[in-house]
Amino acid sequence: MRQPRRSQDDRARTTRAALTAAARGLFTERGYRRVPAEDIASAAGLTRGALYHHYADKKDLFRDVFEQLAAEMTAQVSVVARAAPDAWLGLIAALEASLDLADRPDVMQIALTDAPAVLGWEHWRAIESRHGLGLIASALAQAIDDGTVIPTPVEPLAQLILAMTIEAGLVIAHADEHEVTRTEARQALRTLLSGLVNPARPIGLAQ
Repeated sequence: MRQPRRSQDDRARTTRAALTAAARGLFTERGYRRVPAEDIASAAGLTRGALYHHYADKKDLFRDVFEQLAAEMTAQVSVVARAAPDAWLGLIAALEASLDLADRPDVMQIALTDAPAVLGWEHWRAIESRHGLGLIASALAQAIDDGTVIPTPVEPLAQLILAMTIEAGLVIAHADEHEVTRTEARQALRTLLSGLVNPARPIGLAQ
């Protein structure tokens, strides 16, 4: 008797979740290059065949792991942004929160070290943009509408802010003194963003 479609889908989701969880732990601990596909399957309690049934190769699985991690990071900083009193301060808080994540082991290894090399710069940035860009653009548009930020084309500005934040995260992740570098990066980020504040409403960075 054929298995119900819902049961098949649930089983597939469970298998993929086991694979991504196992892969995420191993990629964080060892780095992508030092994790054979067999070790991922074994850690997930599955066969190598099961892995290749759901993913084309190890790189395909890594992409899924990174996508999930990027989504989680965006969700975390979104909570920080929503807690701020206005869109502009929320954006600043979200960007600084993303810098605070830069030396977390999984973020440092998967998102900031392996992802650019494994996926290539273009695909890495595309995933980063898919998850972080919308938050930045929305906050910018609202801050422009309420007069906190000077009128500026939102899309290119959001791209530039995202790129700047990613670069700051890379600097922090590869620094010898993470805490010192993060403090310096936060200060530099605020200095650069201060140029966007409407002179008539300079409270945007002062609060």
